[in-house]
Amino acid sequence: MIKEIVTHPDDRLREKSKDVSLGEITTEKFSQLVKDMTETMKKKDGIGLAAPQIGVGKRVAVINSKNGVIIFVNPKVVRKSFLKDIDEEGCLSVPGKYGKVKRCRKITVRFDDGQGQKNTIVARGLFARVIQHELDHLDGILFIDKLVKSKK
Repeated sequence: MIKEIVTHPDDRLREKSKDVSLGEITTEKFSQLVKDMTETMKKKDGIGLAAPQIGVGKRVAVINSKNGVIIFVNPKVVRKSFLKDIDEEGCLSVPGKYGKVKRCRKITVRFDDGQGQKNTIVARGLFARVIQHELDHLDGILFIDKLVKSKK
């Protein structure tokens, strides 16, 4: 089911999300959340979507990759590159606003997938940028908090 996107300045976007328990991951409710998030992301032409963007305060994000949608549950960046890039970002929760944000060029992320299996991904470039953007949502941070130079 396509969900309504929560938009700035809604306070729910500023809350730190709660971890998802292993027991929750195996429920029909969780499966439906992931399905709803994926459908919403695709319908809204997003590259990624975090649960807080549909009003759910859980540490879950879905991200479109070249190999399909990846489900990130309780993700944590465990390694970051020293090198950073500045590039333009936008966000479904901040419609019509774009700006330059500095992000790590390469990151290593540990997370559970939609079945509760542990995974580690090394991401570079745009994929790394999208992951960092979505993980920020889980901590109540928006890209507009990190602008290097705002686009008019």
